[in-house]
Amino acid sequence: MFDTASGDTHYLAPFNVVLFHLLQSNPGMTLDDMHRALASRLSLEPGPALLHQTDQALASLHRIGLLEAP
Repeated sequence: MFDTASGDTHYLAPFNVVLFHLLQSNPGMTLDDMHRALASRLSLEPGPALLHQTDQALASLHRIGLLEAP
């Protein structure tokens, strides 16, 4: 992923790419909506593992500057 704001290029895990595109196309999405959409798009079971993976992905996207802090 190329960040035009910083000029940096980042490798994103496939889950993070899906999450990033999901948030770009639905900026006001709630966490519950996000989890349902991710489970549906990636054929994953909703539950604690998905919640943890989503939290980790959000933190990573924030850390590298691709998402602004809420």
